[in-house]
Amino acid sequence: MTEPYLAFDGVTKRFGALDVVGQPFDLTVARNEFIVFLGPSGCGKTTLMRMVGGLDTPTGGDIRLEGVPVGGPDHRRGMVFQSYSSFPWLTVAENVLFGMRYRTDLTEQQKRARRDHYLDLVGLYEFSDAYPNKVSGGMRQRVAIARTLAAGSEVLLMDEPFGALDAQRREKLQVELRGIQRRDTKTVVFVTHDVEEAVFLADRVIVFSKRPARLVADIDVTAQLGAERPLELRDSPEFFRLRNAVLKLLREAAGDDE
Repeated sequence: MTEPYLAFDGVTKRFGALDVVGQPFDLTVARNEFIVFLGPSGCGKTTLMRMVGGLDTPTGGDIRLEGVPVGGPDHRRGMVFQSYSSFPWLTVAENVLFGMRYRTDLTEQQKRARRDHYLDLVGLYEFSDAYPNKVSGGMRQRVAIARTLAAGSEVLLMDEPFGALDAQRREKLQVELRGIQRRDTKTVVFVTHDVEEAVFLADRVIVFSKRPARLVADIDVTAQLGAERPLELRDSPEFFRLRNAVLKLLREAAGDDE
């Protein structure tokens, strides 16, 4: 049997007397798959993602990447947070280059080539010399994405990265992110509590209950909506049906045991 690319095996998490992940959590993720963790605020989905990134450790069970238990952070697993996290004293290009500062396997010429490739990929090459305070919030978030990709991250971990953006910028970046993930063949674990965002982005949506988190549903979105995600898909009957079905599951999960 082939080892799954990313595997959660009996994972639990406790902070003191508080169970964050209650029932042992099992999940496998294929290489280049876009997985969205969806659940009520505070349910533990971000904690699970942070454990993949090595910023937290399971209380029980383990998380494996290509069969090897994950340890602390490394360049294979890159994180993008809701805050823009760019360095204001560095230009856009310098911010992206900063993500490769520990890549001793790359020459300076190779680093510059990767910087330029990912700036072009996220549509920011012409803003290379601009400082973060001179570009929009959406552009600063694309800088963070480019920096993570340039660092060589195979797994992109994203914690509500578009939460602070206005609706128009959010939709645009969702389309761009889905395109980047498919063109650059990255595995993505994306955390949100926004049902429309989850359904639009995901290959699979993993629905969690309120804390302590338990897996409520594992929904194959690509099987129902296809792999292509143009913005017009949001207006289709198929999208509305799936969104409403997921929203119903989420409401039930948020309200159980009450």
